[in-house]
Amino acid sequence: MKPIDLSQMRLPGAPTVSPDGTSAVVAVSRLEFAADSYTSQLWLLQTDGSAAPVQLTHGWHDSAPRISPDGRWLAFLRATKAAGSRAGGAKAEHDSAPQLCVLPLAGGEPRRLTDLPLGAGTPAWAPDSARLAFSARVPQEGRYGTGKTEDGETIGPDGEPPRRITRYFYRVDGLGFLLDRPAHLFVTDLDGTVTQVTDGERSHGDPEWSPDGRSLAFVSEQHDTWGDDFAADVCVMPAGGGEIRALTDSTFNVGLCRWAPDGGSLLFTANLAGAGRVDSTMRNESLWSVPLAGGTARQLLDPEAYTLAAPGGDIVPTERGVLFSNEHRGAVQLLRVPFDGGTPEILLDGERQVAGFAVTGDTLVATIAGPADWGEVYAGDVKLTDFSAGVSPLEQVEVNGTAPDGYPVHGWVVRPEGDGPHPVLLMIHGGPFAQYGWRLFDEAQVYAGAGYAVVYGNPRGSSGYGEAHGRAIRGNVGEVSAVDLLALLDAALTADDLDGDRVGVLGGSHGGFMTTWLAAMHGDRFKAAISERAVNAIDSFQGSSDIGWLFADSLYGAEGGSFEQQSPLTYAGKIDIPMLIVHSEQDWRCPVEQAQRLFVALKRRGTPVELLLFPGEGHELSRSGRPSHRLARFDAILDWFGRHV
Repeated sequence: MKPIDLSQMRLPGAPTVSPDGTSAVVAVSRLEFAADSYTSQLWLLQTDGSAAPVQLTHGWHDSAPRISPDGRWLAFLRATKAAGSRAGGAKAEHDSAPQLCVLPLAGGEPRRLTDLPLGAGTPAWAPDSARLAFSARVPQEGRYGTGKTEDGETIGPDGEPPRRITRYFYRVDGLGFLLDRPAHLFVTDLDGTVTQVTDGERSHGDPEWSPDGRSLAFVSEQHDTWGDDFAADVCVMPAGGGEIRALTDSTFNVGLCRWAPDGGSLLFTANLAGAGRVDSTMRNESLWSVPLAGGTARQLLDPEAYTLAAPGGDIVPTERGVLFSNEHRGAVQLLRVPFDGGTPEILLDGERQVAGFAVTGDTLVATIAGPADWGEVYAGDVKLTDFSAGVSPLEQVEVNGTAPDGYPVHGWVVRPEGDGPHPVLLMIHGGPFAQYGWRLFDEAQVYAGAGYAVVYGNPRGSSGYGEAHGRAIRGNVGEVSAVDLLALLDAALTADDLDGDRVGVLGGSHGGFMTTWLAAMHGDRFKAAISERAVNAIDSFQGSSDIGWLFADSLYGAEGGSFEQQSPLTYAGKIDIPMLIVHSEQDWRCPVEQAQRLFVALKRRGTPVELLLFPGEGHELSRSGRPSHRLARFDAILDWFGRHV
């Protein structure tokens, strides 16, 4: 695979299924290099596999499909491509905000129901199929295009009044400021009559209708210290508006909530990162239940063993239990969890990842990605799509290493074609509480396609191997992670076709942190390094990152950890190998000063170093950045390792 082959990717999202189980709809997205943006359309599938998929919509960016309970309507979000959009224009900002539309499934044209300044969120159907609920951000008057000059001209961002900040969590990477555009709940009829049912400073998201259609459940900041922690609660309110009632006690960071089929309780996912908790990182997102009438929340899954997949994990309550997508050793399983807790039943497993699913009666439709495809849609064992036709990836081979203390380390290697010996790249994921896994990975395929054997895995600190595996690095992140990473590299290098004298190291975010750490502490193992969007100096990260105010203490400061001792920048004087530093100018998760400080330190030392800065991009450049920037990034990485490895 070459970088330009990203244009071949067809990425199906989570499906929605008709009430009779005979059909499903899925959004399929792809990169559009000519427009330097992303496009997405909806496809109709027959769940018995009797007919080929049919493209249902032809909009510029159609997403989040939801079939109505009566099977007559398809709701979805549509963003339109603005006139004059072309390569070199803005990415997402140049396209319109997504608006809620409905389409008659029997045939007809889509009809737009909303015209909100910042767009609408994913819709949820009422049981009567006559109403939809959704969340949308509401701009403060005079901001985000709502302000006008005396001449009627729109006031741009630079002309807005200053923001008065009083809470820690006032902005987030990839979105921007939070305090002046809270998320609120809306209900709309099919004629487009839209009613806002919440207001105020606090945000409310992801509404779900009760089985009787009278109430909405949602996730909200219903506690006094909102904005100063990561707590979020399960809440309910009348569907037409009214008093908000919290069902949880703000000790949780709630992710998703769903009604139990009988309407008597709410199922929700959460970790224990609630109000007043500093010890909040590296926590599994477990499954819980709380009575609608009020009472103590009950955990339904072993918090050590199971965690909701991220990103894109979901839960779906059914009559027989709660479906739950679970990370497990690089795979994403689909579990069915009993309502009273206990050992879950594994419905889907194997060396693959469940990327989305929906169920109606006995019909289970799932989008599943594996090492040989970008993702396909299945109904049971019937494969409904072939979106990855023509893709011939290099093989992903499992590797198991052992750290000096006997701890097992799990990972993979993707080899280039030919006999070798091949130069090697050790690639390190971000998070750190995340996992590499059993799926086709563009990074590994591009580097292997260029002639490198790519080694990557899930050392201590990663998710998917139990909560203790993740929390093992708290307070000593660099040293503990390095032990496992080098053990995995050594296990891979026992193969005769890998050249241990030609090894490079790279990674982003936490992976960039570890790249800088390894370059300083174990530079003799590597010819060159590429550190991307990294944390390098924890002291300044704590104050400048959107999450640093809590993350730094909880991860690096835990167990008596020292910011100075754990900062890779502290050891920049030991780095002699050539280093390329890659960063985005608008990164608010690991702000650009993290790259600048490392660049200056290495430049002053005389270490071969270059800094590659991407304008207009945030922390997610390598996954969702402008397509032209993703190509430029790949070209720079291959050029650097071509010169030095």
